[in-house]
Order: sequence, then structure tokens, then C-alpha cells
Amino acid sequence: MVEAIDRLLGSGENWLLLATAVVYALALMSAIRAIMVTRTAQGALGWVIALLALPIVTLPLYWVFGRTRFEGYTSRRAMVTARARQEFKPLERLRDFEDTPQPALHGLHFLACKLSDTGFLGGNRIGLLVGGPATFDAILTAIAAARRYILVEYYIFNADRTGSRLAEALIERARAGVDVSFMYDPIGSSLPRRFLAKMSAAGIGCSQFDTTRGRGNRFRINFRNHRKIVVIDGRTAFLGGINVSDDYYEGGRRAPWRDAHVRIDGPAAMSAAITFVKDWYWARRALPEMDFELPQAAGRARALIWATGPADEQPQCTVSLLSSFNAARQRIWIANPYFVPTDPVVQALRLAVLRGVDVRIVVPLKADHRVVRMASQLYQAEMVRAGARVFRYRKSMLHTKAFVVDEVMASVGSVNLDHRSILINFEIAAFSDDAEFVASVGAMLAEDMRASSEVSLDMVNRRTFLNRLATRAANLLAPVL
Repeated sequence: MVEAIDRLLGSGENWLLLATAVVYALALMSAIRAIMVTRTAQGALGWVIALLALPIVTLPLYWVFGRTRFEGYTSRRAMVTARARQEFKPLERLRDFEDTPQPALHGLHFLACKLSDTGFLGGNRIGLLVGGPATFDAILTAIAAARRYILVEYYIFNADRTGSRLAEALIERARAGVDVSFMYDPIGSSLPRRFLAKMSAAGIGCSQFDTTRGRGNRFRINFRNHRKIVVIDGRTAFLGGINVSDDYYEGGRRAPWRDAHVRIDGPAAMSAAITFVKDWYWARRALPEMDFELPQAAGRARALIWATGPADEQPQCTVSLLSSFNAARQRIWIANPYFVPTDPVVQALRLAVLRGVDVRIVVPLKADHRVVRMASQLYQAEMVRAGARVFRYRKSMLHTKAFVVDEVMASVGSVNLDHRSILINFEIAAFSDDAEFVASVGAMLAEDMRASSEVSLDMVNRRTFLNRLATRAANLLAPVL
């Protein structure tokens, strides 16, 4: 038998034929999978054509970028929820704080109750933090006051001056007996071993959120944990768009990035803690060192903390955005650095314009990713033609992810309005109908618009053929940008 195979494959041509057959067999199986799991018909058709036409190039790309479901995390999430409820009974009382918001937000509230951990929770104090200095000063002050535990999770955590300040604050608390758990995304953060070793030596539990872990996830580097979370003693939480980096301070390589965060004191802070616990359990197969003692009411604000990602059974990020935008009757003001939205979001904004809603979108004049900037210009042009107003922030890189709906609700979080954040990344956002919070976010966006140049319809119509071609070519990569 072996001799027969040797004779059959003795020539180089036969080995080439066998290799070709194997590649096409793998391509065919991958194409069938693309038909079964890809979210849109257009995406499935694109993968099928590419896999069968040029499999040797497309196969590795599909294995890395082709799937939008994160295998394994869903079951782990169910396990940690069940274990937390068994070991920490106070968690069950978190829903006692649920507080139905204003009528315009009833839909968002009930969807969150059905799909997420909770809906809007009452008894909170929520405040907007604009810029890196204000945000990190508040975080460092809260860390210094920690007495029981600290949870820290970031997509980008740089070992620069800002990262070193935060690390030293965590080390000081750990040495004082506070339980500290630190998680980072290995794709977004490239931390030196000595940096992590110093934190570990102080008693800090350090872990990366490894999306390639688990059977079926080996090539899943396309998934990112894009969340930014700090929780102090379960009573105070910080989340938003600001990563740990010197980019937010004067004296860096460029002008300080424009960005925003929120501070939440009260029961909603525990929602952020629960999100961290689920991520930690995926990474470590254990619960972090903490307790689930619920905080007391700290104010009168309602807040909804909604964590979304590729492990969701339903497209929760899309649902949260559509429910928010469809509630608008007067205005939707948005600031977002990577405006390459999915079709449902585009259509929701178009419908809002047709209803007479004042839709305004603030984007950076110069984004930090060239291809994303080109793809975004296509959607900016479409929005202007639809009747929306688009502003390009001139001062520096605008990295804020925020929006306001009428005078009833504002949201700040980590969610970019692009395919990656909406469909692929692990994200988190805070929603609130607190009047002061809504007013502060609206004022921030108004200030951003004054520091921007508006994109006119004439500018859109005067684009050159090469520019239009380049933007459409860049948009072909929208699902993986």
C-alpha cells in the first residue's frame, strides 16, 4: 500500500495536485461555513467568491477575520453567572435598583432588561470627565481611597508615564492589602515583562484577555477586548473611551487627544464589575479576588451599563444603538472617531433625518488610521446628502465615543460606530437620562462642533473621481477595519 502511494506521488506534479486538492477542499468547507455563519448575505457571498477563486490567499484571511462569533465565551459567561449567583447572593438584589426611565426610553430599558444583566438602575451619581488629565486625576484619587478591591481592564495600557503612574497607584494599594485585579488586551497593549512582573510581585493579579484561548479560537486574533473599566470597591466605576496612554497629555508626540469618560457612583458601578468578572473568568477560569456586596444609593440618577460583544446571542450593540436613535424626536448629536457604520445604523440615522431630527456627527479631521479615514469619508458624504450635518474636528485626534438623544438621554462608552465595534469587539457603554449628565455631554459636543469645520454639500459634490474611488475601495475593508 505504501509503495503504491509512493509510486502515485513520486513526481512533483502529483504532490502539487494533492496540495491543490487539499487547499480547495479546505476552501470549500470554509465557504460552506461562511454561508452558514456570516451575518449578511453580501458578506457571505464575498467570502465564497474569494475562497473559491483565490483560496491560497483567502483561506488564512478567513480563518483570522471570517467569523464574528466568539466560541467558548458564551458558555463561560453562563458558568460565571451561575457561580456568582450561587456564591454571592447579594448579586440577586441588583435588580431591586431597576428604575424605569422616561417614556422615550422605555424601549431601551425593557430591551436591556431582556438581553443584558439589568436595565436602568436608580440611586446613582454620574458625571462626565472630559480629557485625559481630568479622567486620570479622578481615577487615581479613587484608587487611593480603595479599601476592599480594585478591578482594572483596558484595551490599551501603555508602559509610559501615564501607565507607570497608574501602575504605581495600584501597587501601593495592593501592598496595603487591597485586592487588585488587572486585565489587558494583548493586541492593544504591549506591556514589557518587567512591567507586569513588578505588578505581580506586589500581589496584583495580572491577566491578558486572550481571544485565541479555547478550542476553535486559535486564529481568532480578529477579536479585541476594547473595554476600558476601573471599579473601586463595587461602589465607583469609570468607563468610556480613554485608554492609558501619554497621548492624552501635552508634551507628547502630537496634540492631546480629545476624549471622554464617565464616573458612576452607586449600584450601576456593580454592573461594570460584573462585566469585568465575566471577562476575568474567561481568561483565568476563576473569579477575581473581590466580593459582591452591593453599594448604597449615591444619588438620584438612573444609569444603564450595557456590555456587548461577539458572544451575544442577539446583536446587542446594534439593538442598543437602534433603540436609542429611533427614540429621537429633536436631535441626535454624535461624536465618534471611526464613523464606518453598519447598514442598520445608517438607515436609523437616515430615518431620523426624515422625521425632522437634527442629526449631527463630529469626526476627526485626521484620523489615526488612513484606511478608516478614507472609508469614513464615504459615509460622511452619504449622511450630508441625506440631510445630516457632519463636522470635522480640527484641533487634534478626536477619540470620543458619545451621543445625545433629544434632552432625554446621553451615552458615553468605548463603542466606535464601525463594523468592528458593533459586531466584533467586546465593548461597554453607559446610558443615562440624568438631566445634568445629558446637558454636560451636549455642551461637550457643541464645543467640539465649534472647533470643527463643517462638511458642506458642495464639498461632497466636488469630490474627485479618484477620491470617490479610493473611499469606496477602502469601504470594502469595512468589516475588518
